Amino acid sequence: MKRLIERSRSVGEVLRWVTQNPGKVSASHYPIALHKLGQLLQQGPAAGTGDGRAPGHVLEQPEFQALCQAIISGCSKFDNFSIVNCLYAAAALGLPGESPLVRVLEDESRSRLGRFNQKDVSMVFSSEANNKALEAIFSSQLFYENRQERFIRSMAEWLPRKAENLTPYTMALIAKYVARHRLREPRLLDTIANFLLKRGEQLDSKVIQKLVFPFSRMNYRPSNHSELFPKLEAILEQKAGSSPLATVNILMSMFQLSHFPQTVLHQVFSPAFITNVMSSPYALIVRRYLSLLDAAVELEFREYSGPRLDPRYRVLMFEHALTADEANRKYSYKGLVAEALRQLVGEECYRQDEVLPPGYCTDFLLWINRSGTVLPLSRVPAAAKAPPAHPASPGTAALRSSVLALTSDLQDFAPVVLSVNDKWHYCQNSDILVGSRAMRDRHLRLLGYSLVQV
Repeated sequence: MKRLIERSRSVGEVLRWVTQNPGKVSASHYPIALHKLGQLLQQGPAAGTGDGRAPGHVLEQPEFQALCQAIISGCSKFDNFSIVNCLYAAAALGLPGESPLVRVLEDESRSRLGRFNQKDVSMVFSSEANNKALEAIFSSQLFYENRQERFIRSMAEWLPRKAENLTPYTMALIAKYVARHRLREPRLLDTIANFLLKRGEQLDSKVIQKLVFPFSRMNYRPSNHSELFPKLEAILEQKAGSSPLATVNILMSMFQLSHFPQTVLHQVFSPAFITNVMSSPYALIVRRYLSLLDAAVELEFREYSGPRLDPRYRVLMFEHALTADEANRKYSYKGLVAEALRQLVGEECYRQDEVLPPGYCTDFLLWINRSGTVLPLSRVPAAAKAPPAHPASPGTAALRSSVLALTSDLQDFAPVVLSVNDKWHYCQNSDILVGSRAMRDRHLRLLGYSLVQV
């Protein structure tokens, strides 16, 4: 049956083999049939139904509906590989997410997600994968609701080799996935940055803001930032007025990465840009972002001497004046963490907003010995502060080996990077960072920290 389906020359022939021989069709044959239908439909009228009907109407035909119903009825008994294959084939075929077949396949996949193996979750990155299939998959809630480590590793291996063949829309969906799950994987982030560098002039501002967002979300300066940031500046200078909201979003991302495009700031604070904003349906949100940018210029870009936001257009970030407790509880987890660390371990035992190889700006950095005691950073040997000879993500073997190669005195230390999560809760416990490593790790996780051993 597999050979008969694969050798079919028309859509009608595929449907006849599957629907007229139910006793000979197994679970593995359904994804093959869906894939073959997708291939034939892409070939145009020459691969029609075989009975004079146009390929565009195939999805509405009784034979195709019978095929879908057979999959819906039997998918609970399919093995994982067949389920995933059917889902990817349906995506490549262009079936809408609300179709009964896709809904049932996604529900079944979601219920089995914990049992999927590496082949199941990474097969999308095989060479039979295309932009259309990737777009459908990365638009699926199935992947947005679940972070799959094996899937991420496969994507990190696959994406750098295939990026040139992806459309901007597909890459934007991947960037959205990376940002949503905070995937601190340099290969993925640098691939997005290289895509931006090579194709930035061809992209509109709305796509660029989506591709830049993962960097600011994770405080990651890509390895090509010395080339990328000037290019983004040049693009924004030309396109600043075409999409004000996207322009301001890109600027906010660049500000967060400590890059301040002076010429673009001249534009966004100009009367012409403000007038354009005031006549747009998103005027309030852009004014809020411009107010944030103006405040950032005041605090972090003191050498800037160009135009600033007219006071009459400034808006308050909050509806009423906030007490310190309200501000910290609702908006500033880092402030709470910094104060807690200051009280618990002292200012000499932690650093805030340090940049570590391969380019991450950490929230907090501490050095802790094997007994779990926090030690002053002044005791860290200079060799430990030097970046490695080549980029490596925190926790990789390359960086660990460089640490182990240091002096014997350093063998008793383990640098710990703390990232503040969105739902951090304050806990006053003077012993929180003292004691065994296991106890320390457990306490920190309870507090909402994520730990990366370097």
